[in-house]
Amino acid sequence: MSQPTLTPPSFEQHPTGLGIGFSEPRLSWRFNATESTAANWKQAAYEIEFARGEDTQSYTVNSAESALASWPSHPLQSREIAKARVRAYGGPNNAPTEWSDWSTVEAGLLNRQDWSARAITGPHKQKEGPLRPIRFRKTFTLTPGVLSRARLYITSLGVFQAYINGELVGDHCMAPGWTSYHNRLNYEVFDVASLLTDGENTIAVEVSEGWWATRLGFGGGRRCIYGDELALFAQLEITLEQQEALIIATESSWKCRQSAIIRSEIYDGELYDTREEQDGWKSSSFALEPSWEATREIELPDTQLVAPNAPPVRVTEVVNPTEIIRTPSGKVVVDFGQNLVGRVRVRSLKKPAGHSTVFTHAEVLEDKELGIRPLRVAKCQDEIISDGHEIRDWAPKFTFHGFRYVQVDGWSPDDAETPLTLQSLVAEVMHTDLKRSGWFSCSHPMVNKLHQNATWGMRGNFLSVPTDCPQRDERLGWTGDLQIFAPSASFLYNTAGMLSDWLQDLSAEQLAHPKAIPPLVVPNVIDETFWPAFPQAVWDDIAVILPWTLYQCYGDIDILRRQYASSTGWLDRGVQRGPDRLWDDTLFQLGDWLDPTAPPDQPGNARTDGTLVADAYLVYITGIQARISSILGESADATRYESDYKALKSRFQSKYISPTGLLVGDTQTALSLAIVFNLHDDPQQAATAAARLARLVRISKFQVSTGFAGTPVITHALTKSGHHQLAYRMLQESNCPSWMYPIRMGATTVWERWDSMLPDGSINPGEMTSFNHYALGSIINWLHKTVAGVSPLEPGWRQILVQPLPGGTVTSAEAKYDTTYGRLESRWEVKDGDKFSLELIVPPNSSAKVVLPGGEDEKVVGSGRYTFETIYNSQVGWPPKAQVPPMFPPEDTFV
Repeated sequence: MSQPTLTPPSFEQHPTGLGIGFSEPRLSWRFNATESTAANWKQAAYEIEFARGEDTQSYTVNSAESALASWPSHPLQSREIAKARVRAYGGPNNAPTEWSDWSTVEAGLLNRQDWSARAITGPHKQKEGPLRPIRFRKTFTLTPGVLSRARLYITSLGVFQAYINGELVGDHCMAPGWTSYHNRLNYEVFDVASLLTDGENTIAVEVSEGWWATRLGFGGGRRCIYGDELALFAQLEITLEQQEALIIATESSWKCRQSAIIRSEIYDGELYDTREEQDGWKSSSFALEPSWEATREIELPDTQLVAPNAPPVRVTEVVNPTEIIRTPSGKVVVDFGQNLVGRVRVRSLKKPAGHSTVFTHAEVLEDKELGIRPLRVAKCQDEIISDGHEIRDWAPKFTFHGFRYVQVDGWSPDDAETPLTLQSLVAEVMHTDLKRSGWFSCSHPMVNKLHQNATWGMRGNFLSVPTDCPQRDERLGWTGDLQIFAPSASFLYNTAGMLSDWLQDLSAEQLAHPKAIPPLVVPNVIDETFWPAFPQAVWDDIAVILPWTLYQCYGDIDILRRQYASSTGWLDRGVQRGPDRLWDDTLFQLGDWLDPTAPPDQPGNARTDGTLVADAYLVYITGIQARISSILGESADATRYESDYKALKSRFQSKYISPTGLLVGDTQTALSLAIVFNLHDDPQQAATAAARLARLVRISKFQVSTGFAGTPVITHALTKSGHHQLAYRMLQESNCPSWMYPIRMGATTVWERWDSMLPDGSINPGEMTSFNHYALGSIINWLHKTVAGVSPLEPGWRQILVQPLPGGTVTSAEAKYDTTYGRLESRWEVKDGDKFSLELIVPPNSSAKVVLPGGEDEKVVGSGRYTFETIYNSQVGWPPKAQVPPMFPPEDTFV
């Protein structure tokens, strides 16, 4: 009998522990089980050892908690470094495990007073945008000595890249990221000791518009929403042994000049003029020219300086091109084979002085030409103007694009000196560098492709903020999209740090509104003259649903506590109610947005009444809020919300549910919401609604008939009500609209519309057409929960539900998920028609409730490795038949 090993402790949800913004960060550790690890292992106590300077402290706590355990020592001070390791006691004799390896936590600058820097900008204010990027420099001398520590604390009004002695600092892109700048501004912390040298050193920083001043929004957007000047705010702190710390902070003695990047915008791309370049400007040996001028100090906005919990944006993958295409019009287009988000890197290019090479990015081809119409007024172009010398290893610094195809103008495979080849370019994939946590696969290749497409869609749209699309003139943090996709996202990747940070922006902007109405996009850049603020169900309901989702995934009660004013504010003041305290039905609701029958120019024209959708959600979130209040010990609120939940549910039933259980809104979305949200009290009524939903699914020939509200829940509703084969049949349908139709059309990400591309290969004529939206990919939550069969029974996955339900033509499936306790693995297969077997690994300090197909065999098991077998015929009821007139026999179009 052996004990599990422990991972080094992590701190809060921080990716590294360097520059953490907490004085008392909570600690977590996972368990690594081996073949010989004893089954049913539970932690009874843990011991944490701290090394703080010369002091070592040890704390023993009698607790089973291994996720987000309280900081037991005295608070960290700004800049303080501590090391921690942990061991756990458990098993039959409460024996100790081996100590984990040490991990390091270092506090950032926890107070505004810790900053001595001043915000600096160029000497002259630009009169209009786009604002040209600015380069800053400061040279300083280090006396010889033993370097013990060097940290660069840095942020900008705009986005930055920093260099020390010509070397790039870190590998972050688009830093410091996009936040609600008037409320919260991220700063980055870098360990730069390895870049410094005795004698003369130079720190150089380039700052561009980023989201701070670029054009954002619809209809051409607005510039300078947050500010009309770029600025740098940084301090480099260097400690040599037995010497006072040296602080190099931004102030007016720094020098600056305009960048060789003429402009760099989110939507329109970057223009780089190599004739303007000054080689060596980042290094100490560079001789300053008269073009370098004194900087000007300006006031930093009165905002909170934040050390983020979220990982930074990085280049996470390099994709090689697959083909160079000559279009019918003679254009040169490079195909990268995958719709992705990021930038193109040029390996080598040599053109005459003044020559322009333009890279135009798009997601699809139409009529064998680059399909740029869906980009609306975004140019999505990067341009290089040559100085006559070879350009090597170039990529735009301060923009990103959503693309699979890149049209190259001014460079072709026929060029004599440097012909364009498949080796000339690569695509660099950029997104917030979240840690992968969940994997799914099954025996059906197209289902695997669907899951892969949804994963690529998430990667492209989780870039600093969770956006709706990465390519056109939008790229905004739409709340509705995230609300429905968050359970899927938090299985695929560890989103705890990123989304909890984003929620702070949501609450800051929401609570500034007199009625506590959350913005539709966060950060909010929508011009109210274009779209006045008004409350919206489904979208604004994220104020309640997302904290609850994150709590279920990660067990972090502090998220519920911190967002409590936001969630209660939305329910108590934001919802616009009618006389019955359900939604005011005179208010327009986005509702079941992008119903497949909605005309291209009317995406909100859905079959399901928007107020019905809103009322169903209102009942649902009121019930959630009652549970949140109870968990937090807010007993008066818990009683009030529970009473309100029961009253609203009764009024919903009176308003929408007939005595038999059918709904006034006789649609798949209405019925699915009622089933999943438990809006029936009478089991017979619920069964009638389920039978009606099944009939509607058959009448629709298993093609999707739902939009934003119905799509995340319909397969769950069918499964819950005993019609899982219909859910599998919908999953495998390949005619439009369906999940498989885009795959049949060559999609490599999830589309915004079910028919973003029409069967003839033309682009949907609607002006709102994206080929990279994750919302309708929320079906993968059903793949995880029902097909693979894994979901949390208790917040943080301490107790796991393992309940796979085979069906369709899927004969095997597996899921792996890194819970807060360790790796969960579940694999099942059906052989010889009815022999079902399940292999399961449950991580230490957690347990699983296992429900085998058929539902009669149920077991609760502790940690360990298990094999279960039963007899189950997954082909009973397969394939279900569509309900059509007898003169039109249905064709089997599932795949």
